Amino acid sequence: MADSPHIADVSRADFAARVVARSHQVPVLVDFWAPWCGPCRMLTPVLTRLADEYGGKFFLAKVNTDDEQELAMEYGIRGIPAVKLFRDGRVAGEFVGVQPESAVRALIDRFVPREADAVIERAQALARAGNITEAIALLRETANRDPRHDKVKIELARLLSSSADGKDVKARVEEAQRLLDSLSVRTGADPDVEALRARLDFLRIVADAPPIDALKRSLQANSGDLDARYALAARLALQGKYEDAMEEFLELVRRDRRFRDDAGRKGLLAVFNLVGSRDPRVAKYRAVLARALN
Repeated sequence: MADSPHIADVSRADFAARVVARSHQVPVLVDFWAPWCGPCRMLTPVLTRLADEYGGKFFLAKVNTDDEQELAMEYGIRGIPAVKLFRDGRVAGEFVGVQPESAVRALIDRFVPREADAVIERAQALARAGNITEAIALLRETANRDPRHDKVKIELARLLSSSADGKDVKARVEEAQRLLDSLSVRTGADPDVEALRARLDFLRIVADAPPIDALKRSLQANSGDLDARYALAARLALQGKYEDAMEEFLELVRRDRRFRDDAGRKGLLAVFNLVGSRDPRVAKYRAVLARALN
């Protein structure tokens, strides 16, 4: 450990300088341990290896709780090993006990700048300038180089879904789906990811559907054309006409619960994911849906 510039033993005397102050420059991972602690000896090699692998992108501070009991009490250490990540002068993340390397990486990666983060910014700039194809190619290359970077995969899936039209819609939708399915469990449950999944569902529905005006004409001629109503609801959702989409999916519920295995209710729930649970329309239409189901 003494040979690594990225790891050091820290005491109460230099904690403010080597941990709190330094955390304004890079994340500092503080490992509270003791020589007699068996689990500590299991975790130490993981932390040491990661500190060297990341090459200074974070600093590992080791605090021997036998020698630094006041410091351990100050930070509420009741069991060891206990790891706290400091960023900008405060504790920003933590865990207790031996964790798998993947979990430790996940904590560090939340705060460590990575090359891929700069790539995302470049890709977003390209997309804003209308260079969608170039932005997608850039993100694909980065995702292949850094397959654990969830943010890259989410941004790539977002661009694929936003540009999924014409003949390549199915291929882009399936590529985006594979990207979302490969996300970590924690990231995959994020509301923004759920919204992306909902968008992909709607893109699948309209992949072979007529344009929106043709669908409206079909329904004017035959209001019982449930396939046309289903595709219309999906197209409305993709255009951001969420309330109109909710009304069409509700009408499917009212007309036939069995249509495509309860597609009306499932479509309505997908719109809820698209707009987010805090949108006031979600509460309104949940109540309407409950009445329609009873």
